[in-house]
Amino acid sequence: MKQQWNRSSQLCRRAEGPWNASKYEGNELSPAIQTHEVAIEIGGIPVLLRTEDASFRDLLENRYAGFVSRTARPKFEFDVDVGPHGASTDEDLQVKIQAGKWLLWRGDFNSEWDPRAGKGWIRQSANPYSIDSVLRIVHSLILAREGGFLVHSASAIRTGRAFLFSGLSGAGKTTISRLAPSDVTLLTDEISYVRRDGEGYRACGTPFAGELARLGENCSAPVATLFFLEQGPKNQIRPISSADAVRRLLRNILFFADDPDLVKLVFRSALDFVTLVPVRRMTFLPDERVWELVD
Repeated sequence: MKQQWNRSSQLCRRAEGPWNASKYEGNELSPAIQTHEVAIEIGGIPVLLRTEDASFRDLLENRYAGFVSRTARPKFEFDVDVGPHGASTDEDLQVKIQAGKWLLWRGDFNSEWDPRAGKGWIRQSANPYSIDSVLRIVHSLILAREGGFLVHSASAIRTGRAFLFSGLSGAGKTTISRLAPSDVTLLTDEISYVRRDGEGYRACGTPFAGELARLGENCSAPVATLFFLEQGPKNQIRPISSADAVRRLLRNILFFADDPDLVKLVFRSALDFVTLVPVRRMTFLPDERVWELVD
């Protein structure tokens, strides 16, 4: 199922409550075990999470409010086993493919995902952070094959176009998001979702929040410009070479998999992006007047 976007306009979705998979044919749920489901739609891709823990389902609905969907059949499904499966995030993240299935694990979760079957499972403790990590990984793998990526970047929509503000921790992503005027729709202050859209790219809102601790709006719009942020003595936009733009973009793209073929695809996507989208360097003061430069 390939999401079709209206390339000329801003698209927004409203929260619609949990999706109920049991009404579809082919759903195999045991009548002896009560399951609870919620579909989280990010970037136009609904992912169904199924659990026997009603309180965990409620936690997910609250955590991903605005991204809960019941209108589309999910593209992927995960059975989530909630229990005392560990809570430490100190262990290094591992993402590997074996016999066509992705294996994901860290100290706080263990997961397997078969993209061909559209199914997987997650074992984790009852917290929203582990499932958040799994969703980021899964979406990064999906985007890699579709010419897109997740990137450390704030993003926002103004006048129907999306603008990305990228940088490592401390570059100013949260600051520029906090300074946004009322006519700006914030997509995220931390991790931007970028999809290939014909001869351009589209930025989508995400629930992956940074220091603002505020979910982005479930909207999307064509990407107009990528700014690499630097705090400086004045508000200024300067050019950047294509080679430097690619290096900076690759440094900020989130990609977790130990897979040479996908790494090549991500590299190709970064090259294509800087070819098709204007990229600039932005220095700014912590002053709302910086948004006068964004048009």
